[in-house]
Amino acid sequence: MAKEKKQKKKKRHRFFWFVIWTQLILILLVVGGLSYYYFGGYADEVDAIRQEARELVAATDEDFFVPSQTCSLYDKNGVLISERGGEKDAQYVNYEDIPALYITTIISIEDKKYFQHNGVDFKAVLRVLTVKLRTGQITQGGSTITMQLAKLMFLQPSKTWQYKVEQMFLAMELEKKYSKSQILEFYLNNIYFANGYYGIDAACHGYFNCELTELDTSQVAFLLAIPNSPTYYDPLVSPEHTLQRRNLILQNLRDDGKISQLEYEIAYAEEIELNPAPKEDGLWNNYVDTYAYHCATKAMMENEGFVFQDYFSDSKEEEAYDESYDEMYAKCRKKLYAGGYKIYTSIDMELQEQLQTAVNQVLSDYDEVNEEGVYTLQGAATCIDNTTGMVVAIVGGREQDFSCYTLNRAYQSHRQPGSAIKPLLVYTPQFERGYTPDSLVVDEEMEDGPVNAGGVYYGEVTLRFAIEHSLNTVAWKLYEELTPEVGLEYLKKMNFTDIYETDYVLPTALGGFTTGVSAVEMAAGYATIANDGKYRQPTCIRSIIDSNENVIYTAEQSETVIYEENAARMMTDTLVSVMQEGTGKKWQLDSMPCAGKTGTTNEYKDGWFVGYTRYYTTSVWVGYDMPQTIEELRGHSFPGEIWQRYMNQVHEDYAALEFLPPAG
Repeated sequence: MAKEKKQKKKKRHRFFWFVIWTQLILILLVVGGLSYYYFGGYADEVDAIRQEARELVAATDEDFFVPSQTCSLYDKNGVLISERGGEKDAQYVNYEDIPALYITTIISIEDKKYFQHNGVDFKAVLRVLTVKLRTGQITQGGSTITMQLAKLMFLQPSKTWQYKVEQMFLAMELEKKYSKSQILEFYLNNIYFANGYYGIDAACHGYFNCELTELDTSQVAFLLAIPNSPTYYDPLVSPEHTLQRRNLILQNLRDDGKISQLEYEIAYAEEIELNPAPKEDGLWNNYVDTYAYHCATKAMMENEGFVFQDYFSDSKEEEAYDESYDEMYAKCRKKLYAGGYKIYTSIDMELQEQLQTAVNQVLSDYDEVNEEGVYTLQGAATCIDNTTGMVVAIVGGREQDFSCYTLNRAYQSHRQPGSAIKPLLVYTPQFERGYTPDSLVVDEEMEDGPVNAGGVYYGEVTLRFAIEHSLNTVAWKLYEELTPEVGLEYLKKMNFTDIYETDYVLPTALGGFTTGVSAVEMAAGYATIANDGKYRQPTCIRSIIDSNENVIYTAEQSETVIYEENAARMMTDTLVSVMQEGTGKKWQLDSMPCAGKTGTTNEYKDGWFVGYTRYYTTSVWVGYDMPQTIEELRGHSFPGEIWQRYMNQVHEDYAALEFLPPAG
């Protein structure tokens, strides 16, 4: 018994000294931290940041939060295409006119303590830091609505501690100068809802074509899901993502007691149907505008020093990049719309009209529409000027008058490319490795391999013949020899964005990708071959001028060598044969030498035709938005006809130019 008491006393003694030493260490850490803060110069830096925040907010008034200037878009000849902007109060909603449901919903999902804090929720910030230290990653946000407004209106995205400190000071200064209702008004009128819509009124009209008061709980939750990550939650590109966040918002509203269980179940079960606003409402949307503003926004991001990235070492890196991308994209897009900028593009409106007309006419017999009234059979096309490497025409779908917004499939949709991908990741790389168009290869039936169209095999043939007739077995063998790792690297260097780990397999030789490619990417890839193997980033922005007539951006089309010159010329020479003797024979141009390739996916769900002359490269895709079989669809059917019809018109006044031959 005495021994047990002695042990307990010893344990208490140890615990006492443990507490004492812990407190001493904490005191030393605090003293050391404060000393480092004051004597290391951090105190002065923080004071400077605080003073800058005060000055920035002091210089604002209510008009500061209302976009006021017009952005103008011009074609290659300097002729005005469209303007975005207008009256100072257009689409701006005062707080008293914002339905309470929007306020309740945004607070529930973004900042539950909005009416309690002074701009910064320090407990939330501490919670985020604790999670960061414990797990090494941030799984929940610590920014209040006021901090988000400060970031949106004043700051360029950054990962530095100074950025976060300034954001907090700005938020506290905003709360001193403006009321809670004013801050909510500013926030809801300035947040980005994807596809060019800023503020709840613009988004409500853009996606649902109605007044704010007409949306129900489920629709409001759906709408307010978008700003959290406009790229990821874009309802036109990834509606399933938007619905996932809508459901999360509905759960928050239920858990916060803002809606009942029955209201939650009804809202959760509701199917969201978008109803884009008609053109007479004055909202822009044609395919030139959507692509041009996208390119201009990325040009502004480049100007701000943003470094674009398509591939990542792990999911954490990708999540961090996506967050910074969304922040910078939204800020630059807003700056572009509200700052009175002039955007000069490479778009040739005559070519644009011809390309759109070709798509419309070739697909005109297919008049089936979906529930939203959009044609089910769709097409997309992109034309690049081979002299400059810039996009001169872009069509994101069939033209319809009833809607002011249609998904721009030319750059926003990615589809299986079929055999049209073979020249980019199989044949041109192999021409660099000793193969020539005259190399002999064996076309034969393969166990566990692909089959040729029609089940026909020719035995020993030249590589030229194999490409002319798009023989799958030959492409498969050469790709297996090359390896997917090597072949796909060519695409990644040309900024093909949707290549996943699951794509490092042999079926990608025949176009069997996880997601696929876009018409813009395919046009740029073939334009690289036409340009002797040198890649130029596709864009349509030549320059951007601010409201003071200062040139703030000028395109510099730098070239990146992707393929050896002779390999590219051999590929062109072989693709000329495709047009003369192979699958593209029916679609030769009237009087202009041309090179091209067809692409058809399994079960005839996607059809491609990509080809070029010395002057222009054009890619064409045809298919359904939700892939389904079209018995009459082949690369050499609708896509080939669109390509030929357009390219014949384009080259009417051009002198015939032969391609430069490969050495030897």
